[in-house]
Amino acid sequence: MDLRIFTEPQQGATYDDLLRVAKTTEAAGYDAFFRSDHYLAMGDGDGLPGPTDAWITLAGLARETSRVRLGTLVTAATFRHPGPLAIAIAQVDQMSGGRIEFGLGSGWFDAEHTAYGLMLPPLKERFDLYAEQLEIITGLWKTPVGAKYSFSGKNYTLVDSPALPKPAQSPAPPVIIGGGGKKRTPELAARFADEFNLPFADQETVSAQFARVDAAAEAIGRDPKSILRSVALTAAIGRDDAEVARRAEAIGRDLGQLRADGLAGTAAEVVDRIGEWREKTGITRLYLQVLDLADLDHIEFIAAEVASQL
Repeated sequence: MDLRIFTEPQQGATYDDLLRVAKTTEAAGYDAFFRSDHYLAMGDGDGLPGPTDAWITLAGLARETSRVRLGTLVTAATFRHPGPLAIAIAQVDQMSGGRIEFGLGSGWFDAEHTAYGLMLPPLKERFDLYAEQLEIITGLWKTPVGAKYSFSGKNYTLVDSPALPKPAQSPAPPVIIGGGGKKRTPELAARFADEFNLPFADQETVSAQFARVDAAAEAIGRDPKSILRSVALTAAIGRDDAEVARRAEAIGRDLGQLRADGLAGTAAEVVDRIGEWREKTGITRLYLQVLDLADLDHIEFIAAEVASQL
């Protein structure tokens, strides 16, 4: 079971905050450090001191870490054009020595689009953009050096692109696709995903969506086992019930709800809970959403007392 740390810096974090968390993640032995791609705080928080850009952050972390893998869960297709995004990610992959993983989603948070002048088309049009971006970005990366890449779609046209630079990983960084859509999301996962992730859902919902992805893969002749399965769950884990309650309170979450829907409890309780998730859903990777970025002890404790028992 791979354990990864997943952060939500739009809620209020500087680059230096994220650097401390990323270095702690690496030193503690986790597989990866991931962050969201959002520009506006959610809920009641003020978001101070303001958002940080996902790919600028990861470029910095690429040079200041050495082992841990880095990525987004997930980049929004509505934020960037696919050509420049493919260039940026290839460069960051080079900067990291081949440690980038690329999560892409359709975009959804209406308020952040309004706040920063971004277009959020209706869902069908948004998925059309999303599908074309997946094809373009992966197509640019996988075009052989010296060859040209062209694409003609409803939303984007590329003509004789040199398709440079290439990422350090060949033929491309792993692509992560996720979400609960019942038709187009599994179809896109079957075509493009190295990993399928469903965040913050119950086991029955996760299992049903994994089954849809499997069916979509089989329909195009792809082995469903070639798509890694993962989930993301909010973590509040402690040495005793008092510490668990304190960590839940620090992130403004109801402890009872976290125990039911996330990973809350003592190390022993959480190890059992992860085993249940693996047995019922087949996941082999787990993203731990940590929301209190000042609580580095939380990250170190989970590595020492939970990861060591998996």
